[in-house]
Amino acid sequence: MLKAEIHATVDVPLGDRTYPIYVGTNLLLSQTWTKHVKGKSAIVVTNETIAPLWLDQCVAALEEAGKDVATAILPDGEEFKTLETMNLIFDEALKKRLDRKTTMVALGGGVIGDVTGFAASCYQRGVEFVQVPTTTMALVDSSVGGKTAVNHALGKNMIGAFYQPQCVVADTTTLTTLPQRELVSGYAEAVKYGLIRDAPFFDWLEENVQALLDREPEAMAYLVERSCINKAEVVSQDEKEGGVRASLNLGHTFGHAIENGLGYGEWLHGEAVSAGMVMAADMSVRLGWIEPSILERTKALLEAFGTPTVPPKGRITVEQYKALMSVDKKADAGKIVLVLLKGELGNFVITSDFDPAVLDEVLADYA
Repeated sequence: MLKAEIHATVDVPLGDRTYPIYVGTNLLLSQTWTKHVKGKSAIVVTNETIAPLWLDQCVAALEEAGKDVATAILPDGEEFKTLETMNLIFDEALKKRLDRKTTMVALGGGVIGDVTGFAASCYQRGVEFVQVPTTTMALVDSSVGGKTAVNHALGKNMIGAFYQPQCVVADTTTLTTLPQRELVSGYAEAVKYGLIRDAPFFDWLEENVQALLDREPEAMAYLVERSCINKAEVVSQDEKEGGVRASLNLGHTFGHAIENGLGYGEWLHGEAVSAGMVMAADMSVRLGWIEPSILERTKALLEAFGTPTVPPKGRITVEQYKALMSVDKKADAGKIVLVLLKGELGNFVITSDFDPAVLDEVLADYA
């Protein structure tokens, strides 16, 4: 058997709900994480793409720990992040008569993590769950912090719950099977941490682009560890996004509008966030809040990773952007609230207090 190696353990400090993020290689096959599955049964939720790659190992680890294991295999893609798809999990759980001591295991990317976590929060009024992310996006961001949700036709992540996992198994070995497009789309979320709170990490990303594109294990482990430390610190200060946690949505208000406007599934979430962060940085420059050099560095880094820095031209009108942005979760009484950059690299502001003409100007240029 391949030897499991823990590179780092990062705690998400939430009092009696504190949980660990295990960062390392070959962790999926190990018993590192199965101790967090406390009942007799578990249901592993994954999708049609991940199942042939990693489901057997995940089930084997649970069975070795003496668990009765059910599985639910969902269709793959953002367009299936719906209440209808979530019902497939309940169907399997109820068919197997899983009780409230069961644990749901989310094996996959951000969609699987979100849908499974939300299902766990609802099933028999709440069962425990474990995050086993298999995409860069999920390892550096979405698997940590307990945000779970499904999409609605009128808005992304509009139906959900804050519900924390028992642990996160950040096994970087799972990234070896990830298509390059998926790999780099997650790097955009790591860039976000550098822009809003961790300038030295931004510098490190600039210096290690090639190592990350080549999937060098040490670089990948550091990327995940540093991202998780940043996310855990923010979540511990503001679990339910009443303040500073909203900073993690840098570029997301623009990005969600791009995703929705194009139709869920055409662009990956990280690709939309990548273009959205450039739009947010550009707006920050036009407002006179940051130096143009920060925008240029942001564009250059994202271009080096190969993620988009502009949305598709002519596909979404200014009016569509504004309509979609006004139903963003940060919107306040219909007013668009944005995360923008202000001051030196690593600083942000969450505000609706900006010149609307500047937003119109940005949207017109990018639409």
